Parts: sequence; C-alpha cells; structure tokens
Amino acid sequence: MLSLERLRILHAIDTHGSVSAAAEVLSVTTSAVSQQMAKLERETGQSLLAKNGRGVRLTDAGRLLSGHAERILSLVELAHSDLEAHRGAAVGELRAGAFPTAVRGLFPKALKSLREEHPQLRTVVHELEPHESLARLVRGDIDLAVVLDWYNKPLSLPGGLAKAPLIDDIADVALPEGHRLAGRSAIELDDLADDDWIAWPDGGFCHEWLLFTLRGKGVEPRIAHHAEEHATVLALVAAGLGVAVIPRLGRDPMPEGVCVTPVRHTMRRHVYAVWREDADRRPAIRAAVEALRRSAARPTD
Repeated sequence: MLSLERLRILHAIDTHGSVSAAAEVLSVTTSAVSQQMAKLERETGQSLLAKNGRGVRLTDAGRLLSGHAERILSLVELAHSDLEAHRGAAVGELRAGAFPTAVRGLFPKALKSLREEHPQLRTVVHELEPHESLARLVRGDIDLAVVLDWYNKPLSLPGGLAKAPLIDDIADVALPEGHRLAGRSAIELDDLADDDWIAWPDGGFCHEWLLFTLRGKGVEPRIAHHAEEHATVLALVAAGLGVAVIPRLGRDPMPEGVCVTPVRHTMRRHVYAVWREDADRRPAIRAAVEALRRSAARPTD
C-alpha cells in the first residue's frame, strides 16, 4: 500500500525541484523528506531519486509515480469535496490566503458572517502576497486565495483554478498637503513626472505594475522609498518625502499632512477569490466566496 503522505512529498520534490524546497513548502525537515523517500523506494522496490550534482533528480520511475501522485492527490481533494457536498453543510477547516488590504478591508466582516452562519466551519486566514497565495493554493496548503490584478496588467493564473470577482478597487494618489497639485479635483500621472515616489517593495506585483504604468505615461519614476504598510506609506507622504498610489480597499484613515487626489483616468485593481477546481463543490468554498462578496459590496460599512 503506497503512503499518501509519501506520494505528496515525492510530488513536492518534482514540483519544486529539490528536497530542501519540498521540505520548506511542506513545513518539515530535509531529513524527514529523505527518510520518507527512502521508505517510499522500499515500498515500490525502485529508485525514485538519483544524485544530480549537489542535489537530486527524479528517475524515470520517480517521474512516472509523481504523475500518478498528482492525479491521486487531486482525487483525494475531490473526494473531500464530494463528501462535504453530500453532507450539505460548510464544516471543518477552511484555510485562506489574502493580500494585506484584502485581509483588512474584506475579511473582518466576512469572517464574522461565516462564524454566525456556519458555526461548524473554522476559517484560518494567512496574510500573503498574491504570488504566495497562488503557490500555496496550487500545492494544497490553503483552500482559497484572494488575489488581485490591475486594469492594465492582468495576473496569470495557473491551470486547474477557478475564480470569482469580488470588487473593483479604485486607487488614488496621496500627496503631501503642501504639494503643488494638492486640492485639485483630479490629476494625471504624468503631472507627477518630477516627483519622488514611495513604492511597494521591490519585485512585487504591485511594484512592477507601478513602474509599468508610469513608464507607459512616459515617466521614468524616481523611487525614493519602499514600504509595504499603508500607514508607513502615508507617514512618508505626510513628511513630504514623496507621492504614492493608495488603493481605497482597506485604506487607513488619512493622517494630517496628506491630501488624497483621484486620477482622471481611473486606476482600478480587480480583486478575485480563487480556488482549486477539484474543490468547487465544497460548501465551505461557496460559503466563503458569498461572505466575501457581501463584504465587498459594503467594504466601508
């Protein structure tokens, strides 16, 4: 009898390319991964891993079994979904991942609603950037992800995922109170060609979007500072250290010294709930998506 957990580990090595990477995503030690693979090789009577320089690679038998493991793990997920659907109630545990402003702007009301309407469902939320959420969703570490893309820069989703739109989130520009454009009813991004910018952390999806959008306007942005939290961004703006894009979802109260101004050609983020297609029938997924939709319809209540 093949061990499901050992098949999961083999598939993780195949997917992520190394024993150490598989250990990291599965939250176990590399020693534990190696021990489980040795046991799986004894169970199958075949070598599944071979040395490859300082690392390992899957043998032909290992790749063959990993392909079966992917289908088996998907069937297990489908079996859980069908059993939950047969029961007809949202029960058990639902693990969700969402980017920070969605956690702040959507999840409090949604979680309260789920607790009241589905008391046998325990929802656990992890604050994750979209690429992290999607990676964990595909691996099966979480059940639901709330992710975003921008009106002019779509986010590519891996295969095997379903999605539902939640909200279009408008973004404005935060200016220091004494800025030459403060108080205008609307501005254009290229009006800020000579300003310093406070941007999202380097390399993230929203940071890349900002560079892409400003360069599309013929502006080569001067990035003066990088910050993740809105409160930090706004504190830097209030100190006169630059301007920043500030989405409305989950927005912090404006501190003194900051003027928020709309952009004439509206900037929007599209926010989605995403889940694995093989979990589509789970009542817990459906309940969570519905609760998030209701929260998104009244994000500032």
